[in-house]
Amino acid sequence: GVVSGLGKGITISSIGRLLKSSGLRVTAIKIDPYLNTDAGTMSPFEHGETFVLDDGGETDLDLGNYERFLDITLTKDHNITTGKIYSAVILKERKGDFLGKTVQVVPHVTDEVMAWIERVSEIATDGGEGPPDVCLVEVGGTVGDIESSVFLEALRQFQYHCEPSDFCLVHVSLVPVLGSVGEQKTKPTQHGVKELRSLGLAPDVLICRSSTELLESTREKLGIFCQVPASHVVSIHDVANIYHVPLLLQRQGVERLLHEKLMLARDKGMTEMSCAMASWAAMARAIDEFVDTVRVAIVGKYTGLQDSYLSVFKALKHSSIEAKRRLEVLWIDSSHLVDDGVDPAVRDEAWKSLREADGVVVPGGFGSRGIEGMIAAISHCRRTKTPFLGICLGMQLMAIEYARAKLPGKARVTSAEFVEPEDKADVAVVFMPEIDKTAMGGTMRLGARETLLCHDDWTRRGQPSIASTIYGKTDTVNERHRHRYEVDPEIVPDLEKAGLRFVGKDETGKRMEIVELPRSVHPYFIGTQFHPEFKSRPQNPSPPFWGLVLASIGKFDNHFRFNGANGKKAKLSA
Repeated sequence: GVVSGLGKGITISSIGRLLKSSGLRVTAIKIDPYLNTDAGTMSPFEHGETFVLDDGGETDLDLGNYERFLDITLTKDHNITTGKIYSAVILKERKGDFLGKTVQVVPHVTDEVMAWIERVSEIATDGGEGPPDVCLVEVGGTVGDIESSVFLEALRQFQYHCEPSDFCLVHVSLVPVLGSVGEQKTKPTQHGVKELRSLGLAPDVLICRSSTELLESTREKLGIFCQVPASHVVSIHDVANIYHVPLLLQRQGVERLLHEKLMLARDKGMTEMSCAMASWAAMARAIDEFVDTVRVAIVGKYTGLQDSYLSVFKALKHSSIEAKRRLEVLWIDSSHLVDDGVDPAVRDEAWKSLREADGVVVPGGFGSRGIEGMIAAISHCRRTKTPFLGICLGMQLMAIEYARAKLPGKARVTSAEFVEPEDKADVAVVFMPEIDKTAMGGTMRLGARETLLCHDDWTRRGQPSIASTIYGKTDTVNERHRHRYEVDPEIVPDLEKAGLRFVGKDETGKRMEIVELPRSVHPYFIGTQFHPEFKSRPQNPSPPFWGLVLASIGKFDNHFRFNGANGKKAKLSA
């Protein structure tokens, strides 16, 4: 790319969607040039959300875009960082693998990058047998960055390690529209391509982001000065929703360009018909025509940067699409819901938004800032019967809020995360005993794990749990985790006697995974220790989010039909 924030992740995901729709098996790799080993210890304000994979990898949020658009399951090795590469090289040097040679950036570091790409590109990510047909590689950052130079050099070498028909370089650039006449400026793209060529890389396709569709004269100018055919200059202009982007690329013949450059023939996996894009196009068009709105508040610590909750937003979006509703997200900074030094006007506005919401989500997070505001939001939803979903930290705070409200002598109960050990505070959430207390990176309970759906007194009285309803006829749920703290098992019996249901537990039966109120008490009040947002997909939304949206529009009972203790799905009526 030529500047950050252009949407390279959506662009590469859209290219992959096109290739997959033509019958090819596609995988993806993201290269992040920072020195961190992974994204696990980065601030959400600086980097956006950390996307968690099945194998516990804490990765860049673009891997979430790849998984959602392509419906694949990636591994931690599909996210390459400078930290990982240098660690691998230094480890080899310490083992003596370089036979006493002077270890240098070229060839040793670049060789490691190329070997990593070749190795990971062979991993099947779609559940099929054998390697994928195409591997998409996104290089983060911008052309000319010092941090990314080693990766661009590796790619320069890599193009000569494979056949010309096995390598295609796509450059994503910016064509700004300036002035009252709306003139499209090509200089940023020209300079970006000039910089790339000075590094030994010549783009085969130019994808140009702009607020308006590229004029034919702009395409021709870019073709002349960037030394690519004008037909290889592709416009990605502003559209109503991101699901139109693959359709934009399709209309401009990008699929044909890639087939020709990469010589993608039927013996490489192509099928007779392109079938998947029809339903995708129908979805993209339908979104633009929705009239009714569902308003969902996200009450969190990091609402100043909405990418901090990108997967939560996407999961809500997938569910609202299935419910045929426009999604309006009300972003509420949880610290604005309490009196602690907050401007009264700001506090009033935050509470106004909360009261106007059809449903509320309290997502994950770390640290004590804003916690009392989240608890206040949970209390409001419980008392007003507003549909509510708590995720990770949100689920833990549900237990704390309920203990404060319903258990004698627990008015000041809190989490061990928010107090010092020497304070000897009354806690309902404890540090998990197996977690390392000295190291931060990669030490949490991470990745996909089984949750067992449990029967309780409410089930035996004929009231199935929300969890068993939304997940259907299953005894286990496989979702992704990222946490160090858990609800204290010792307080669970008291909470259950007070009316809270713990309907999902880990394989030991001691770690709480899903908590909810009976539907006879509240229409939809559920929390999960896991992060269901990470497995949500367009046209296949995450069950907890799907249930939340249905409850928020008053369609939960109309959609689900009960059959004993098992939830039975029925089509959603308009």
